[in-house]
Amino acid sequence: MSEFFRPLVDFLIDYMPYLIPLPILLPALAAAVSLLLSRKPHAQRAVALTTLAALSVLAFLMIVVTDLEGIQTVQIGGWDAPIGITLVVDRLSTVMLFVSSIVLFCVMWFAIAQGIRDGGKDEPVAVFLPSYMLLTMGVNLSFLAGDLFNLYVGFEIFLVASYVLLTLGASPARVRAGISYVMVSMVSSMVFLFALAMVYAAVGTVNMAQISIRMEEIPDGTRAAIFGTLLVAFGIKAAVVPLDAWLPDSYPTAPSLVTAIFAGLLTKVGVYSIIRMRATVFTDGGFDDLFLWVGLATMIVGILGAMAQNDIKRLLSFTLVSHIGYMIFGIGLGTAQGLSGAIFYAVHHILVQTALFLVVGLIERQAGTTSLRRLGSLMYTAPIIAVLYFLPAINLGGIPPFSGFIGKIILLEGAANRGGWLAWVVVGGAVATSLLTLYVMVLVWSKAFWRDRKDAPEGELVKARPAPLADVTDVVHYTEREEVGKMPFGMVASTATLVLMSTSITFFAGPISGITDRAAESAQDNSIYRTAVLGTDWSNPGRTPNQLRLDDGADSLEQRDQPLPQPEPVISDTPEVEAE
Repeated sequence: MSEFFRPLVDFLIDYMPYLIPLPILLPALAAAVSLLLSRKPHAQRAVALTTLAALSVLAFLMIVVTDLEGIQTVQIGGWDAPIGITLVVDRLSTVMLFVSSIVLFCVMWFAIAQGIRDGGKDEPVAVFLPSYMLLTMGVNLSFLAGDLFNLYVGFEIFLVASYVLLTLGASPARVRAGISYVMVSMVSSMVFLFALAMVYAAVGTVNMAQISIRMEEIPDGTRAAIFGTLLVAFGIKAAVVPLDAWLPDSYPTAPSLVTAIFAGLLTKVGVYSIIRMRATVFTDGGFDDLFLWVGLATMIVGILGAMAQNDIKRLLSFTLVSHIGYMIFGIGLGTAQGLSGAIFYAVHHILVQTALFLVVGLIERQAGTTSLRRLGSLMYTAPIIAVLYFLPAINLGGIPPFSGFIGKIILLEGAANRGGWLAWVVVGGAVATSLLTLYVMVLVWSKAFWRDRKDAPEGELVKARPAPLADVTDVVHYTEREEVGKMPFGMVASTATLVLMSTSITFFAGPISGITDRAAESAQDNSIYRTAVLGTDWSNPGRTPNQLRLDDGADSLEQRDQPLPQPEPVISDTPEVEAE
């Protein structure tokens, strides 16, 4: 395989400084052009789709280059690291870029096929595509940022865009959910800013590679306080227990296509940030046991919440929380195998969870509701939707040989190899969560698809009409519902594409797990990251980190800003010959 891609890599390697910024620049440019083309929706949509398709191809090429040639970096603005802005692409960031690009493309295709104006003529739909492209820009910047400040900037860009997308239609329910989401996000951002201030006060830099070097000299208590503060900020984004209460109330009120991208992707940016901090900066493993406990609690609390729901959107929101716990579980193992399992499971979950929410969008359009008390007979009235639900549902439930099963096996094997009573407790929780996930997925199948609709407690009642971008509170009898007409081909095709991609992980599990293994191994060895960013060989075992410092070679932080000591005069044993 490496020989097959070698000519391509040799061609691309010289152009990497120009290619690396494109995942950030292209969506920013597309957002501006889309805004200018707001009166020309066809051209606006063509720009958005072309940009996302190009990003998918670009991300795949970056995976090939980084897998064969290692980490690639570029310095923005003519300043060298650690002063300038550094963009870093490695196996971890490129894998996340590629998967997110696929998801963003499919959801955009779904939205275009659905018709942005489906919800009503007075909705502010002209800002949908520009906001969506800004969200793409923020996500990509978060994956590529080589310093904490630009990671924060990436977070803020996609959060601002998500505020707009979440409240499209301006219905009372969405405004209430949007206010809750905005308040929680603002708290998260303030915590992140406070953590940035702590980092800079402690080590005098925000470059991740340099932070990892200087953090080794910081007292354990200070280092733990800084990492803990960052984990709170990232934990809110990732929706881990006990920082997850905002998610089940915010996501279900949004349009299904918006919920799909939020649930599938935005929470994984928080998970990615935790992985990056744990593997690159705070490598001592002091919080690993806490990660295991948090992962266990997230799995159990999330799946118990899902079992109590009667609405498919809320049920899937709780399963989203639950399966974030598997990724935190892998991080907490503190081994390359555990980290590889976390990355593999993140790839699987992004595709599967997004596909399920798009299927829910199809159900809502077809049946007029997502309430399990009103659904039934979909197996007979919409067999294509039934198939599209069934495949990712059993995949999420961990039925072999699907990728959900493979990802869980990698994590469980990593826990067994790590050993210890806590690891085995979390293994038990992971197995129980998997079985309960399968139970709730089958429950949805039996009620929404298999059961006759007339047997549902409220089967005769539905919304007056399905509304992709606006809430409709009028409830009528099923026979009086306005007909939706045929399901748009693009909605079904985009959902089927995502289902196919999520299923294909099963057939390409070997190569994918190979990449995630190499990504985890290189992430575990932070000398590789330091060498790529700072340009010095940090793998030399004969030299200490202090001897390799790029700033001034000081032996401690206190000496960092002091002038270098002058060399002592050399005293020779040879007597000097006195000049005549």
